[in-house]
Amino acid sequence: MSVPTAKDPDALPQLVGDFQPVDAWQSHINRLFYGLLGTRVREFYQTFAAADFRLGYALAEDYWRQCAAREKTKKDKTSSAPLIVMEWGAGNGNLAACFLDRLQALDKEQLIFPRVTYVCVEQEPVLLEQAKQNADLAKHLDRVTFECKAVENLASFGDGTVDRIICNELWSELPTKLVLRKEGEIKEEQLRPNLNEKRLAEFPDWPKFVEAFDTGDLSALQTYPAFLGDLVWEREYQPVDAKTFPFRRTVTEFLKGIDEEVLVPYNVGACQSLKEAQRLLAPDAIGFSSFDAGTADPRVLNDPEKPCYTVQGGQFSFMVNFQLLQSVAMHLGIQTGLIESQRDFVSRSLGTHVLSVMDLLASHPYPPEGEPWKMDAFILRTLEAVNQTYRSPYERLIEFPISESTPPKERAELDALLQALPTHGVPDTIAYLTETELRAAMPALEKLGYDLEEIKAMWQFPPQPVDYTHFSFGGQ
Repeated sequence: MSVPTAKDPDALPQLVGDFQPVDAWQSHINRLFYGLLGTRVREFYQTFAAADFRLGYALAEDYWRQCAAREKTKKDKTSSAPLIVMEWGAGNGNLAACFLDRLQALDKEQLIFPRVTYVCVEQEPVLLEQAKQNADLAKHLDRVTFECKAVENLASFGDGTVDRIICNELWSELPTKLVLRKEGEIKEEQLRPNLNEKRLAEFPDWPKFVEAFDTGDLSALQTYPAFLGDLVWEREYQPVDAKTFPFRRTVTEFLKGIDEEVLVPYNVGACQSLKEAQRLLAPDAIGFSSFDAGTADPRVLNDPEKPCYTVQGGQFSFMVNFQLLQSVAMHLGIQTGLIESQRDFVSRSLGTHVLSVMDLLASHPYPPEGEPWKMDAFILRTLEAVNQTYRSPYERLIEFPISESTPPKERAELDALLQALPTHGVPDTIAYLTETELRAAMPALEKLGYDLEEIKAMWQFPPQPVDYTHFSFGGQ
């Protein structure tokens, strides 16, 4: 979904604010989004860690193997030195719980797990509270701490004190500028918000609403009807002095490789977080891993039609420019590892091919077309088929909104199908499925028109132009 923008300024509805750089509005809107809707995040989008366990397990498997290999090289085979594992953007705490559960199960000789302190870093108080209340994380609270802080500045943690940093789907939400070159100048996109004219009648005291919006007065804004999803954004492009940019020389050099007037994301917050990660990691640390949607392909970055950002529930989410981040890392003296697809990382760490449910759906040769409810039915029947062989170690209620346009008879059937899905079944539509689970489910999947050869082809399918990507580096 792209940001709604106005084409005719003379026909604009009511202004809510003035033109500001994209990153300024992004930060403001994200604060409002989490303050107003933070308890309902999964209604707007899902992350690979919010309900599924496989990314957490893959990270634990990877950490355990690397720790075990490191221990073999040490003279002191009975080390009791503490190990700090830090998660940036801890969300609802599900990734932390799954990671710690799996690490504890792997560490049968109790050489690593008892030394681990897991630090959940989350800037949004409403999300951090969800992590604190996570029932699956509760059994590990003796080794978990919670920090309500921005990841760009973790000054309370000393240099070289952290062994592992996990950053999951956070970089896309950190401050990001959109920049381009034109006639020797660097310009950045600026936005100005308006409220959709169909909603204006619901805000009779307009000046008070604008004041609350401008100051971020959440208590006042909660008294108004929901509005974030109905903002309309004007765009303009203004020259900017690159001297104001962090890592300005690296950014300027990067832009020389991009055609004129092609807009690219400059993930400012992500770039700054690299420097903080470098400071925190111990010299022999297992290192840093970020997972997010983006690309390192210069051909994609140079495509004027690429999706620089999307909006869900009014919240901005930016494509991560991994090529520029790699250049910033080089500027900082960081030796990055392989930039790979997230799916490849999970497959390699777990020792088996994996596909997300969305990958599986995409493999179907003849997916349904037409009314949205037909796709809903197709997805639910696919989940029903997979759940015959899939069993999660965690109890999760899948959140699946059925399209409002569904006819009454079909809605009743889909409601019954949804209610019948097991609580230990697939937790959401981006959960990972293993090769063993998919092969075992093939009799039921074939009845829905799936083909094993098409699914096998998906295991080898290259990443999409913009895909979930793993960016990593070790201790320096």
